[in-house]
Amino acid sequence: MNNQELISERQTVRLIAAEELAKMLDVSTRTIWRLLSTGKLVQPLRIGGSVRWRLDDVEEWINNGCPVVTK
Repeated sequence: MNNQELISERQTVRLIAAEELAKMLDVSTRTIWRLLSTGKLVQPLRIGGSVRWRLDDVEEWINNGCPVVTK
């Protein structure tokens, strides 16, 4: 993979916040944090003080039947 492809790939990564993830899963944001703390949700990225999930990771997790995630 050359630098241009890497830059292009990075630009297409969509990150979502807990609120948007909660809407996708039709649960409360509190439930998102509970799922995360019990290892039942894909791990997020921590950017400064923000927590975000890669949309691609979340969609893959959903398509796989929401399996328990090992850390």
